[in-house]
Amino acid sequence: MAKKNLLPGKSSDYQWTFASIGGVTRVTINSGADIAHLDQLDQKLWTVLSCPVKGLEFDEETLRLMDTDADGKIRVNEVVAASKWLTSVLNDADKLLLGADQIAFADINSSADDGKAIIDSATRILKSLALDKQEISLADVVAAKAAFDEKVKAKEDATAVVVDQRPYGDNTDEAIVAVNAIRNKVADYFMRCKLIAFDEACSDAVDVSVEKIQSISEKNLATCSDQIADYPLARPSKEQKLPLTNVINPAWQATFDSVKKLALSVDYPDADSIDEAQWNAVTAKLDAYVTGLADDKTAKVENFDKEMAEEDADLKLLSKFLHLYRDFYKLLKNYVTFSDFYTRDITKLAVFQCGQLYIDQRRLDLCIKVSDMGKQAESATFSGLYLLYCHCVSKTKAAEMDIVAALTDGDVEDLRVGKNAVFYDRTGQDWDATVTKIVDNPISVRQAFWAPYKKLWKFITDKINKNAAEKEAKQMDNLTAKADTATDKLATKPAEGAAPDAAAAPADKKAPFDIAKFAGIFAAIGLALGAIAAAFAGLGAFVTDKWYNIIILLAAIVIIVSGPSMFIAWTKLRRRNLGPVLNANGWAINAQVRVNTAFGATLTSLAKYPLVKLPDPYADKKMAWWKKCLIWLVILGGIFCALYFTNTLKYVGLPFKKEQPATVEQPVAETAEAAPAEAVEAAPAEAPAETPAE
Repeated sequence: MAKKNLLPGKSSDYQWTFASIGGVTRVTINSGADIAHLDQLDQKLWTVLSCPVKGLEFDEETLRLMDTDADGKIRVNEVVAASKWLTSVLNDADKLLLGADQIAFADINSSADDGKAIIDSATRILKSLALDKQEISLADVVAAKAAFDEKVKAKEDATAVVVDQRPYGDNTDEAIVAVNAIRNKVADYFMRCKLIAFDEACSDAVDVSVEKIQSISEKNLATCSDQIADYPLARPSKEQKLPLTNVINPAWQATFDSVKKLALSVDYPDADSIDEAQWNAVTAKLDAYVTGLADDKTAKVENFDKEMAEEDADLKLLSKFLHLYRDFYKLLKNYVTFSDFYTRDITKLAVFQCGQLYIDQRRLDLCIKVSDMGKQAESATFSGLYLLYCHCVSKTKAAEMDIVAALTDGDVEDLRVGKNAVFYDRTGQDWDATVTKIVDNPISVRQAFWAPYKKLWKFITDKINKNAAEKEAKQMDNLTAKADTATDKLATKPAEGAAPDAAAAPADKKAPFDIAKFAGIFAAIGLALGAIAAAFAGLGAFVTDKWYNIIILLAAIVIIVSGPSMFIAWTKLRRRNLGPVLNANGWAINAQVRVNTAFGATLTSLAKYPLVKLPDPYADKKMAWWKKCLIWLVILGGIFCALYFTNTLKYVGLPFKKEQPATVEQPVAETAEAAPAEAVEAAPAEAPAETPAE
């Protein structure tokens, strides 16, 4: 099919139907008429602009047949061209929606040239298979293709020629070989004879000379067969006869005997010799047979090649038609509408979904083969999906591959790089999978609600563990230092009664506690505690004011802590899009492929356990309910007493010590303050303390 621009810039007057699929408005393909008018669908309304030929869960042969320019991509114009061709050779284009792999001749449009060619090709293929029926199936084409391949392999056998009148029967082929081996030597012999007949004086020159034989006589003549073979076949004479007796050159005797047995004795059984004409009659007979054999075989080969070429063309036409007839509508549902992806039928998965990943008590159905990890790192992060990249190994298939799986429900507490899992491909074959990379994104609003608390708990536990480890290390260092110091002191301790070393450095003295230095710190701590107490007092007053204020307070805390995380998760979940992942895999996605929360919940299955009725023999022993109540009563009572007796509950109306009201200043105080100085002066002075005598 020639590559043409079959798409106008705008939709035609054809009445397309639209539906919301995956939160995006898309055109629907529900009839053969829709398929026939694909050339009138605005290209901006297509979900996909191109997809790769390889790496999909789709018959690669179908995609190869559609890839008319062999660039490894299925583009919109190629899809449109296939739709126009298919609908032109069918009487009812609605048959494409069935996805069948066989078709009756009555459903093929015989008035169209291509439709008639399909029927003729199918008739010839069925005849070659010795089948008498009025329908053709993809299985018939596969069987005919297998037979065709066997014919190609056995081409020499298929073109073998059987000739009834072979000149020397079953010995003809051997006679041809023997005569060809000695043909030149016989021709040489008769030429020598002709020269002697022309002039007998040259007989010695053309015959073998005694001098030639003398030159090799001192050698082992058995090793001189090559030199002897150069001598004439027999003694030439003016009679120009080739003797058939034992007067033949010893080097050629065996070959000549074969010729005599296979041919000469058949044509001249009682002859003692033959002339050149008789010899030429034998060679002419064999040459005619060889020529006829070659011509007959050439004709057979030409006929065979012609038949094979016609059969090959028939097979290619039927293979293309039946592959597209079966798979074209499925391709449209993964190219134009993406309805296979949004249909949660396990038998109708999208062509890019390669299997299922089992990990951490869940099954991930959205798994895609990764063709280029570099491109995935560049664009997949924009999808907003929580992605697990895994390297999969199958020892059964002796193969490896990388996949990316989207986690769309549940939690992520135990997921990490290096975690092992099991992947099952679309054929059910299991692969060992190992997580190699994680792209972290929100999974659900519920998960985002608990995320701050889990992060806080993780931060606290990590901090405690870190501090404990640091203190343990510090304590170990102190113990080691003290042990070293004690060991050094024992080693350098002076003898009993010896004078102390005056040069010894005085021991370090602790610096005196500087209260002024810590006064600011104590003041700041006091202010902070006061602010905290005031805040708690305000909260206590707010809570005790109205009974429902406690609910409002708890709701406010939840909103302050979890609200931002939930809002961010909500905005990201609304934008969650599979398009970037597919783009990184070689697709050209033209519309959003959204994965909202409701749809995402169907792509990940969580483990659900039934109600356990049998007791666990190894379960931890449970405390009696009354003991739990007593412990909680003691704890709450202790907290209440601590708050009450420290007078902390005075802000909520439960004071331990009542504050004394301020009293009115008495005049007596003023009188006392205004006492005359004389009274003070009149007071006897204290006697000075006696100084002890020195």
